Amino acid sequence: MESQSIGREPASEERLREEDGAAAAPCRLQLNPEYCEASAASFGNDIQWIALAKAAFDDWAKQAEPVLSAEAKGWFIRDASGNWLEFREAAPLSCPGAELREGLLRHGIDPNGECSGVFRVSGEQIAQMALHDSRGNPALALGLVMREGYPASADSITKLGLGFPGWLYVHIEKTAGRSLRNERIAEERETRKKDILFQMALDLYSKIDTDEVLGGMIRRINELYPDAGIDLLMTQEQPRSGLPVKVLNFAGMDEHVCTRAFMEGKIVIDECRRPGEFQMAVPISGKQGIYGVMHLHSHKGNFGPADIRIMQVLSSAAGSAFENAKLYEQSNLLVNELRLINELTKQLNQSLKMKDIFNFASAELMQTFKADYCCILQLNQGTGKFVVHAANVPAILQETFDENSGFAGAVCKSKEPVIVSDYWAQPNAPTSRLMQLTGARSLIVAPLLVHDEAKGAILVAHQQPGFFSYDNYKLLQVLAGHIGLALTNASLHAEVRRMVITDNLTGLYARSFLDEQVGNHQKKDVCGSLIVVDIDYFKQVNDTYGHQVGDEILIQVSKIIRSCIRDTDIAARWGGEELAIYLPQVMAEQALRIAERIRFRVEKDTRPSVTVSCGVSEWHWKDDKISVESLFYRSDMALYKAKHVGRNRIMNG
Repeated sequence: MESQSIGREPASEERLREEDGAAAAPCRLQLNPEYCEASAASFGNDIQWIALAKAAFDDWAKQAEPVLSAEAKGWFIRDASGNWLEFREAAPLSCPGAELREGLLRHGIDPNGECSGVFRVSGEQIAQMALHDSRGNPALALGLVMREGYPASADSITKLGLGFPGWLYVHIEKTAGRSLRNERIAEERETRKKDILFQMALDLYSKIDTDEVLGGMIRRINELYPDAGIDLLMTQEQPRSGLPVKVLNFAGMDEHVCTRAFMEGKIVIDECRRPGEFQMAVPISGKQGIYGVMHLHSHKGNFGPADIRIMQVLSSAAGSAFENAKLYEQSNLLVNELRLINELTKQLNQSLKMKDIFNFASAELMQTFKADYCCILQLNQGTGKFVVHAANVPAILQETFDENSGFAGAVCKSKEPVIVSDYWAQPNAPTSRLMQLTGARSLIVAPLLVHDEAKGAILVAHQQPGFFSYDNYKLLQVLAGHIGLALTNASLHAEVRRMVITDNLTGLYARSFLDEQVGNHQKKDVCGSLIVVDIDYFKQVNDTYGHQVGDEILIQVSKIIRSCIRDTDIAARWGGEELAIYLPQVMAEQALRIAERIRFRVEKDTRPSVTVSCGVSEWHWKDDKISVESLFYRSDMALYKAKHVGRNRIMNG
């Protein structure tokens, strides 16, 4: 161990200056320039440099401790400013450690090597070696607090200190290697992010469905930021998408990062209310506007400039892809709507029967809108009331409502459709019999307009709240116009047909319609009877009172006939003053009683009083086939007999 000792012979006090703080010849050590440059490049801040120096000092002290403890009370390391970094005490000091530290601060390390070498501070003998960098500037100082009787020379201190730079270089290499690895990992991470962004752009631009675009964007962001939470906030609801999408709500959220990102059209980064959690809001913007905001929140550190650049690329790609998919969906929707309108119009025009149109329109509307309930009301211009002509809720079929009541009255008055997201959440909504009976929550209502005149209303409902979209609202408005037009055409056709088959004077059916209906009934019924009624001495009535009174007599007799028969019976003007009644499923015996009731009422209730003669005939399926003409012939012959025997009587043919 003697070869490792530092000056084995005791030194006299004269070798050292008597005054505390007097310095001997400077002791210097030059650090390797390459390592100095590496440390300067890789560890540019004081904290990293000090950590390296401390770690090297610890390793050096462990290696040199067997030699140092024999001749020194302790050993220390100081920085370029002379500040105490680390101290190892092997034996008690003659002065407090704080006093020694203060004393050493007065002996700084300067470029000229002042206070480096051997000197005395606070009664302690100090041996110090300065380490300079490649520019000659002091970097560190390594020192010993010597035991009494073992003063050290500058040469021996220098030899002892030669091991320290080696340990310093080892730690520089380790840290530099770690830094290089971290840089390489960061570069690989950035490259991977760029690859993900590139693949994401290719993937998103290949999508033509908005749900697929949003889903792809969420998956890619999860790959980029697996530890971050993601919320997708859109300006419009994505119906039945299955994605974690929320509607962007601006109410009371003026300062929220999502609101700011949407309003400013740029990425906003902010610290969450919870300490250590950061959030970033990224607008999803296309050429035509901003469609929503992607909200990321992380508790593993703030988002940096690199994250902003990445999200800017993602925002632009996702916004453009979403916009393209939205335009594609809208064009498809428009094409499908036109196809639907064309098909519906074609089907509606195939029938001119009101009942068929109501039933077909109701079924098509439920299928088109995937609705649970549908109700179509028509406004009766005569009574001023709505009548339910089609509904899949039997309880309201043929019900009538005042023209100003409910949703039907509201839309007919405003001539604008209405959409209700949740009927039961709106206490001021109009009363709806359909909604109350079914418990449905979503509703769209459209007026049936023809030439800007309200003819009725359509109600389409669903059990789920918020089920119908704005596109559904617009489509129902268009379809309601076509349905209203089809109903008007059917109504006009029915009116024309009524005019064709109805006698204008009496209001009874025309003879041609009676012939047609008798033939139809003979095909499906088992029996029937025909009554032919003739007003007695009608020519004398016309000659006496005039044709106007004669017409009035015809009208009076017709009203009496209608009041004496069933709704299923068919009364018609046979010609001139002759009238006819066909009684389906009625035999001659009952027909004679009905004819007698008519004869009695005519004689009693007409003014001026007249009488009638009636001829009755019947047919039965067991008989030989009787044609319509033969049935009328037999009734006419019976009428002839009644008139021949005195009039005002009934004869059976």
